[in-house]
Amino acid sequence: MSFRSRIAFAAAHVAADPAGDNRPGAPAALDWDATLAFRHHLWRHGLGVAEAVDTAQRGMGLDWAATRELIRRSAAEARSVGGRIAAGAGTDHLLPSTVDGVRAAYEEQVEVVESTGAQVILMASRALAAVARGPRDYHAVYGEVLRQVREPVILHWLGPVFDPALKGYWGSDDLDLATDSFVELVRAHADKVDGVKVSLLDAAHEVRLRQALSVRVYTGDDFHYPELIEGGSDALLGVFAAIAPVAARALRALDSGDHDGYRAAFEPTLPLARHLFEAPTYYYKTGIAFLAWLSGHQPGFTMVGGLQAGRGVPHLRTAYHLASGIGLFEDPELAQRRMRAFLTVAGVA
Repeated sequence: MSFRSRIAFAAAHVAADPAGDNRPGAPAALDWDATLAFRHHLWRHGLGVAEAVDTAQRGMGLDWAATRELIRRSAAEARSVGGRIAAGAGTDHLLPSTVDGVRAAYEEQVEVVESTGAQVILMASRALAAVARGPRDYHAVYGEVLRQVREPVILHWLGPVFDPALKGYWGSDDLDLATDSFVELVRAHADKVDGVKVSLLDAAHEVRLRQALSVRVYTGDDFHYPELIEGGSDALLGVFAAIAPVAARALRALDSGDHDGYRAAFEPTLPLARHLFEAPTYYYKTGIAFLAWLSGHQPGFTMVGGLQAGRGVPHLRTAYHLASGIGLFEDPELAQRRMRAFLTVAGVA
């Protein structure tokens, strides 16, 4: 099952092995059964899986060895059920100090993703942000990589609210100048770009970008996704991993032209989404994993790199109440038991 009116990817998190040594700085130890079962959960709801992107803790605990295996295994599972999958290719396996080194790092990861049959998501590169001296360097790297890809890719513009190391991406701190550079790049390589994924949390900017480009715009705006999708954006969202059943219901309503039903499904999810992605936004992954545990999708609330410490008890308790209030838990009693156990361990009555 998929949707006729929009392409919709959920950016999936990874389930850590609860018995693994997932301390900060240690190699990632995954619970492969739970991680892959969660992807089947998303496919059953008609969503595509955006694999090995920031929701899966790229750059925040998920090392390249685990990433490569994750892409390989998930792509094989996608083929087994006819599920849509796209996977992130970046530069995080190396520490390139030159523009040419960044390009070579991209090429190596693109080859890994393409070898599995997954669509490539060209992720933003911290290394490129560090070494680039202006738009020309971005165009040189991306232009060469895009000339080599076999199939059209998704370009990922991840803003500094999600990763402060990406400040000034596309060659300028000025959003208008950065956007001009980005649009120029996409137009120059439109035959190799399926779409762009924009995560700036700026709805008005996304609408302008959608009007300026002839390729798809996949919203990554976890604050304004109902209006942006209804207005014409496709979706590649971390919050969809948390609200998959509701997202599927909303998109089916949109397919049938039932805009009232679409809004009625999505609007109650916004307080939860905005809570999960509150500042510091890059720790949103912790809330996604916490809700997956409460929902029974994984055996424990641990994360690679010890990232379960990224949010405190008040934040997670509010996430539970917001999710419960919109009927998100298929097994409310399980969620309640696990929430009580979490609060007991935390020392909260």
